[in-house]
Amino acid sequence: MQQSKIKWGIMGTGWIAQQFASDLALVSNGEALAVGSRTAGSAAEFASKYDIPRSYGSYEELVRDPDIDVVYIATPHPLHHENVRLCLDTGKAVLCEKPFTINSRELEDLVAAARERKLFLMEAMWTRFLPPIVKVREWLKEGRIGEVRLLKADFGFRSGWNPEGRLLNLQLGGGALLDAGIYPVSFASMIFGAEPDQIWSTAHIGETGVDEQFSVILSYDSGKTASLNGAIRLGMTNEAHIFGTNGHIHIPSFLNAKSATLHVDGEDTVHFNDDRKEIGYAFEAYEVGRCLAEGQLESDVIPLNESVAIMKLLDQIRGQWGLKYPSEG
Repeated sequence: MQQSKIKWGIMGTGWIAQQFASDLALVSNGEALAVGSRTAGSAAEFASKYDIPRSYGSYEELVRDPDIDVVYIATPHPLHHENVRLCLDTGKAVLCEKPFTINSRELEDLVAAARERKLFLMEAMWTRFLPPIVKVREWLKEGRIGEVRLLKADFGFRSGWNPEGRLLNLQLGGGALLDAGIYPVSFASMIFGAEPDQIWSTAHIGETGVDEQFSVILSYDSGKTASLNGAIRLGMTNEAHIFGTNGHIHIPSFLNAKSATLHVDGEDTVHFNDDRKEIGYAFEAYEVGRCLAEGQLESDVIPLNESVAIMKLLDQIRGQWGLKYPSEG
């Protein structure tokens, strides 16, 4: 018998929700059932564009739909805690867009609630599930480049000057670390773990009070190092390089990777290319459907304890800059 598809609700109708909805149509084990927005008009327009059967003019109406299996949270950063908690309190599984929350305290509350209610919860770190990144993890597990000693990863772009927009607005959790920096930091966690021995960081705080660019060096046991950079007002190459004792791996545009190259000393270069039709969000959506079908409460690819450790690391980095968000009091 063919297994029934997981029914998705989408909370929010912004750009990232549109990307996710577009990809969800290509997922074999799931389908969009409903979308919720703060206005009925926005929800109806979104539903029409992406052929979604149901639309709701409030998040509360969305989560009360008894036919929804899991909700994808695509709202602004400071709303994630409140929105995820609403879903969990009404018995819904959740995939929450990155950053999971504004800080680790909020995330620990959500993880405790999900575990108490025995509900699935996962951070939407889509990079982890892209085929080239899956292949990179295979190469590392096989020891193809020997002992990994150094990671260099950057993600930066030059956004337009809009002090009231999300990226430059401290009230909305703006800044480079949470919006762009989450990618290299999470990538370092995938390679070395989320608890470095030492952290050195610096940031440029712009006139709106957000971190417009930053640099971080993370030191791990035996001198292993991650050198990470992020920016929202500075374009970067957005590449990742992983160096080992027997070679290195290069991933262009690693956060939405479509290729990866393996260089092993004394061997021919190996190229992995992904000719996917999907943007890339389909892979994380499929993982959620797989976990739900198998009765898993979290994914082994990005487990909740790791997400909490990453958020604690982001807190520590911000702490070095003396940067707090208004919602933190």
